[in-house]
Amino acid sequence: MGILSTNTMWDILSKALGETVYMVFWSTIFSVILALIPAFILVLTAPDGLHPMKGLYEVLSFIINVFRSFPFIILLVIVIPFTRFVVGKAIGTTASIVPLTVSAIPFIARVFETSMRETDKGVIEAARSFGASNLQILFRVYLKESFPRMLNGVILLIISLVGYSAMAGTVGGGGIGDIAIRFGYQQYKTDYLIVCSIILIIFVQVIQSIGNLLYKKLS
Repeated sequence: MGILSTNTMWDILSKALGETVYMVFWSTIFSVILALIPAFILVLTAPDGLHPMKGLYEVLSFIINVFRSFPFIILLVIVIPFTRFVVGKAIGTTASIVPLTVSAIPFIARVFETSMRETDKGVIEAARSFGASNLQILFRVYLKESFPRMLNGVILLIISLVGYSAMAGTVGGGGIGDIAIRFGYQQYKTDYLIVCSIILIIFVQVIQSIGNLLYKKLS
C-alpha cells in the first residue's frame, strides 16, 4: 500500500475523476435535451393523450424499447461508426459521450413519459375548460406538474451513467473505470481498485443526496 502515499496515484485518480465527471455531465445534458422530443410525442399520441395516434405511439414506443434492450457494452461497439462521424474518432473521453448519450436517451425518454402521464387528469381537464391548446397543456401542465418526478429520473440517469462511464473506460474512454481496469485489475494493484471503488461510491452518494434535497424542495 506504499503507493498510496505517492503523489502519482492521486494525480492519476484526480485526472480520471475529472474525465468521469466530464463524460457524465455532457451525456446527461445531451440525453435530457434530446429525450424530451420523443417523450413529448409519446405523451401527445398515447391512447389517453392529448392527440391520440396509435400507430405513431406504438412505432416510437417499439423503437425506444429496442434501444433500451441493448447492453451498453454492445451498444458501445455498434455505434462506433456514428461516434466517428460525430466527433471524428471512436476512442477517447469525448468519443465516449456519444454512446453514453445514445444509451441514455431511450431510458430517460421513457422516464419522462411516465412522469408526465402521472399528472392528475383533473388538472388537465381544467386547463382544457379554460381553452388551453395541446401545446400549452403539454408545457404548462404536464411539464410543470411532473417536473419533480422528472428531476428524480434525471438523478437515476446520472447514477446509471456513472456506471456506464466505467464500462466506457474499458475501451479507451478514460475515467475512473479505466484506471480500475488498467491499474487495479491488469497490473494487480489492489490499492487502485479499492480507491476507485470508494470514489465511485462517494460520487453516487453525493449525487443521490443532492437529488433527494432538490426533490423535497420542489415537491
